[in-house]
Amino acid sequence: MSPLVIGLVLASAVMHASWNAILRSGADRLWSMTVMCALGALIALPVALIAPAPAAASWPYMAGSAALQIVYALFLVRAYRHGQLAHVYPIARGAAPLLVTLGAAVVAGEQLAPMSLLGVVLVSTGIGAIAFGRGRADAVSSLIALATGGFIASYMVTDGVGVRLSGHAIGYAAWQAILDGAPMPLVYFAIRRRWPAVAPDLEFGKMAVGALISVTAYGVVIWAMSLSPMGQISALRETSILFAALIGAVFLKERLTAGRIVGAAMIAGGAVALSLG
Repeated sequence: MSPLVIGLVLASAVMHASWNAILRSGADRLWSMTVMCALGALIALPVALIAPAPAAASWPYMAGSAALQIVYALFLVRAYRHGQLAHVYPIARGAAPLLVTLGAAVVAGEQLAPMSLLGVVLVSTGIGAIAFGRGRADAVSSLIALATGGFIASYMVTDGVGVRLSGHAIGYAAWQAILDGAPMPLVYFAIRRRWPAVAPDLEFGKMAVGALISVTAYGVVIWAMSLSPMGQISALRETSILFAALIGAVFLKERLTAGRIVGAAMIAGGAVALSLG
């Protein structure tokens, strides 16, 4: 993996933790997620019109990823209802590589290498330290965060395959953002029976920043997966767990307990071990 890819994916990890912090800080997180996704689609539209169109073979994967990400967004909103950033984020992000590894072992009969076994132990122990340590959220938030990790794993693998069939990573990333974000106002309407109100205020400005960060962050990941192994990209991206813990403590004034620090470090290290294994 080239230094350029490593540097950009690490920057993407910081951006991903940042937009989650913006979402967590909102009073109405369903509204925040809806506006952020819809604005992300608008930001991606000019890029999609300029960049070469993805190959036809990649469109089913793009659509499947968009559907998975819409469900992921709803699960993430629910997890943040009572769970703090430093609680929900590590569980959701750490669960993704854990579930992929265990699922491959159970369903496909893949043998777990020693490094993978170490990763399973580290991630499981780290999740336990955060989920059951001091300052934990309700059990429902923890379970929903775990389920969110399953959707993360699903859409990343889907996009990893899709972008390699597309022939044009930038065009694929742009259209994926549009297919993901454009339906979100309809999802909001189906849940609330009204359209999301929009006004040029501070909250809207925060969501606009979050949208730009979100689209850029995942666009970098999609581009990187077209060049490098998905597992390695996923491992680098999971360093965002540590960034989220720091952002939650500094900007959201969340209590950064010793258990959360150790748990986040174990999850990040375990995610790397799983990918290397």
